[in-house]
Amino acid sequence: MASAASLIEKHSTALGVACGAGAALFWALGFVAARQGVTSGLSPLVIALHRFAWPGLALLPLVAKNNFADLRVIGFPRAAALAVFGGLPLALLSYVGYVLVPLGHGAVIQPSCAALGGLVLARLVLKEPLPPRRIVGALAIVAGLLVIGAEALQTIGAHGLLGDFLFVAAGSFFAVFGVLLRRWRIGAIRAVAVTSVLSLAGLPILLFSFGNMLAAGFYENAMQALVQGVLAGAGAIYLFTRSVVLLGASRAVLFPSLVPPFTLLIGYLTIGEAPSAAQLAGLIIVLVGFRLTQRA
Repeated sequence: MASAASLIEKHSTALGVACGAGAALFWALGFVAARQGVTSGLSPLVIALHRFAWPGLALLPLVAKNNFADLRVIGFPRAAALAVFGGLPLALLSYVGYVLVPLGHGAVIQPSCAALGGLVLARLVLKEPLPPRRIVGALAIVAGLLVIGAEALQTIGAHGLLGDFLFVAAGSFFAVFGVLLRRWRIGAIRAVAVTSVLSLAGLPILLFSFGNMLAAGFYENAMQALVQGVLAGAGAIYLFTRSVVLLGASRAVLFPSLVPPFTLLIGYLTIGEAPSAAQLAGLIIVLVGFRLTQRA
């Protein structure tokens, strides 16, 4: 019996690790696809709508079930807040950022600020303890971000710094989104469904970018729909949720730290965008900070 229990535990651990790594991989693919789409001329607005339109349409029957029971349980004000901080506005901040700065900036800054913002908000809003190790980790993340920001200012100019600030805002939005989910005790799958459906309110804006979407061609749009709408959206959230169930939150929260290196590696292999020395230095410092903030 002990042997069987041990095998089950090992299987659960392996599956949890696979799910967590898969979520990080899907999020990284979303970053790379967004950068590739922007550099090929696709509007950030179109990419953002690919991120939410298809999941929203697919999940609309689920949300509409029983006279929009989920929406009524959550409450429209709370659902609207989730849609703002985890929906279309968040995606637009991120994708517009890639118009201004290279892949490495968004790959490191957005996840870092999500972790940093979540740490601060968890202390201020949820009253969670903030041990010295996490304070040191937070300071390390800030130091890594400053390295990347300084490079943007020196090599790209003021508009590069603006791009970095957009990623800071996007990461901060996601931090607020995560804290709201924890404070209101809303399941991740339900949150994804409601957020995606409410983000369909942005579909009329697509009329202004319809020509841009057609000009990009079928392949580019299909790729964005698959990567943003299926993998980086609902797929990543589902896998991350499964990793939390199988491994526990204390171990699962380590997986977002895989997003920056995954993104830089995939970006280099697929679109040939190699990170600079400053970006790599900032990445290493940020990863140290990630490790410190996410350990008990």
